[in-house]
Amino acid sequence: MLITTVVLFSTCALAIWPLPQNYTHGTTVLWLSPDVQIDYQLASSSPWYAFLLRTWNTRQAPAYSTGNQTGDSHPIVQAAIQRTKNTLFSENFVPWKFHPRNSDFEPAVNGSKTYIKTIALQQTQACNGLNGSLIDGGADESYSITVSEAGEATITAQSSASILWGLETLTQLFYTHSRRGEGVYTPLAPIKITDAPKFAHRGLNLDIARNYYEPADIKRTIDALAWNKFNRLHLHATDAQSWPLEIPSLPELAAKGAYRAGYSYSPDDLQDIQKYGLDRGVEVIIEIDMPGHTASVALSYPELITAFNVQPNWNNYSAEPPSGELKLNSTAVYMFLEKLFQDLLPRLKPYSGYFHSGGDEVNVNAYLLDETVRSNTSSVIQPLLQTFVDRVHRSIRAANLVPIVWEEMLLDWNLTLGNDVIIQTWRSDQAVADTVAKGYKTLAGNYNYWYLDCGHGQWLDSLPSSSQTPFPYLDYCSPLKNWRQIYSYNPLSLVPANATHLVLGAEVHLWSEQTDPVNLDPMLWPRAAAAGEVLWAGARDEQGRNRSQVEASPRLAEMRERMVLRGVRAGPVQMVFCTQNGTQCAL
Repeated sequence: MLITTVVLFSTCALAIWPLPQNYTHGTTVLWLSPDVQIDYQLASSSPWYAFLLRTWNTRQAPAYSTGNQTGDSHPIVQAAIQRTKNTLFSENFVPWKFHPRNSDFEPAVNGSKTYIKTIALQQTQACNGLNGSLIDGGADESYSITVSEAGEATITAQSSASILWGLETLTQLFYTHSRRGEGVYTPLAPIKITDAPKFAHRGLNLDIARNYYEPADIKRTIDALAWNKFNRLHLHATDAQSWPLEIPSLPELAAKGAYRAGYSYSPDDLQDIQKYGLDRGVEVIIEIDMPGHTASVALSYPELITAFNVQPNWNNYSAEPPSGELKLNSTAVYMFLEKLFQDLLPRLKPYSGYFHSGGDEVNVNAYLLDETVRSNTSSVIQPLLQTFVDRVHRSIRAANLVPIVWEEMLLDWNLTLGNDVIIQTWRSDQAVADTVAKGYKTLAGNYNYWYLDCGHGQWLDSLPSSSQTPFPYLDYCSPLKNWRQIYSYNPLSLVPANATHLVLGAEVHLWSEQTDPVNLDPMLWPRAAAAGEVLWAGARDEQGRNRSQVEASPRLAEMRERMVLRGVRAGPVQMVFCTQNGTQCAL
């Protein structure tokens, strides 16, 4: 049988995002039809398989065949196969933006076609738990793809998560033909890909307290994270401004702390979001920031909060209005936290291995107004804070979760933390280096590179009587971090070679002072995708150089097109002139 070959514009030759470790391809065209069979093979002895059947035992398996596995096949992979087919045949695109204007780049359709009849999915090893949670060192997320010129296609992977990543990469090898009904094709056979991530923790921190997001918004974000091979969504669930997380044993927290009725997340909502994430290889981690950033607690339990909503000089007591922090030496506070944790943490455990207890931006002046402290002296506050964190972390460990804290607890307050605690840094590369120098595992995410909310201007209003001169009204972390700046960030920049194993990964951040459901997608995408490639492929190439923007730009632009067609309103990377003309938009 004759195989049609075409030589494509160079940008389509390596259009995978994030960049795989190794990728070779040819120029032979292969076609896919909707009746392609996807066969999934998993050793029946896998303990992960048995775990998933227990976890999803209340959910009905998808009603479709996956080759030699039918009703009892792995539910995560079952669902991923269905999504893969939908992406290939219903959400694919014609890549005209990535070829010279009016060029004839598509394969001929009036001759014989070679079809891929079967895609074999082979999972070779069992996993050890929830998407290879970092508790046990992480799952093996490596995978390989081979597609022969004859149309034989195989994805081989170690875990269910890596099967998902392999399927995602597979979808990016195919395009829709512009002639209606001709189907989808890859012009790149034979194909060989071997791939694995650089970092185990590849996350987004999304603030859902300062503005409310419907569960559907969060789920859409999880989808986009999975397409970019992120595996963690950190939900900053409560803050000074609102408490949208419903706690049945403390019902007034959300009833009075949410912005309005209906702007809260029920236990069922939270469970649904976490299950949705795991189904896509994304572990959802919940943060309740404390002892700072807790003013919203005062709306239901005013006796627990000091310096609540001090006006007009709130900035003496907090980083943002309203001011208010949990009292540090209060039996009532500890009783409240015990009840909170007894309710919440057991509900999180089936779907996550972590709980983030916050700890950033503690304002010492608030404790001048705390009758249990009456001091803003660090030497007085530090031992009280040590006791506070010790008690919080004991509760987290009792629920078989691993504590995560912001860097200030270690680097500013010099607390003694358990060696299981993960330190999340945000202020500098030096903070990452200082954390690993103390022997702690850490997450990077320097705000000078990876704060997506930065550069949109000051969100505070300036009073006419203000002595400050804020013009041109920049925010504290301006300028805006465009995708190129995000792409240039190296989480390991100051980390010695013998300590890089302590950098588990990093998170890109979106705080919600000026973001809500209307602009969520373009605030995140495609800029967050640039962080995704850094976390998957590393910030440096094999020669130790910064990765090329010229090489990355058309790949990211193509990924943006795919995301838009899949329902995410990602912003453009470049104008069409640039994507159609190779390197003409480079200097």
